[in-house]
Amino acid sequence: MRLILNQNVENLGRIGEIVKVKPGYARNFLIPRGLAAVANQGNQAALNHQIRLLEKKKALLLGEAKKLAATIEKISVTVTKQVGEDERIFGSVTTAELEELLAQEGVKISRKDIKLSEEIKKVGVFTGEVKVHPEVVAKFKIWVVAPQ
Repeated sequence: MRLILNQNVENLGRIGEIVKVKPGYARNFLIPRGLAAVANQGNQAALNHQIRLLEKKKALLLGEAKKLAATIEKISVTVTKQVGEDERIFGSVTTAELEELLAQEGVKISRKDIKLSEEIKKVGVFTGEVKVHPEVVAKFKIWVVAPQ
């Protein structure tokens, strides 16, 4: 089934692209959520107009993502964890904790968009990444400290 994407869909395509997917994926996921529209004869005529509109939307989303990334780059979060011997923390720092700390800083990001290059299991300074947009990734500092 051929579809025109109305929004970026990870691992499938970007706004305005025509993609071929299985009918069940289109009927049950993409079309009900407004992520795509059927690319049939009736929609082919409107496709060129739709592409121009989607290009503007894509540029707007990219601009907003760059602004958000600039905000995230300035953020440094502090995680307080109980510490055992060799400055190892009990458990590890999770993306859910980082999501909450970023929300306290005024940035609403899903934990699914936060990536850690390694498991954080020691006291120290680490770097986290946030995939704000398919083309924009922002990095922020994570300070892991022992309670005073």
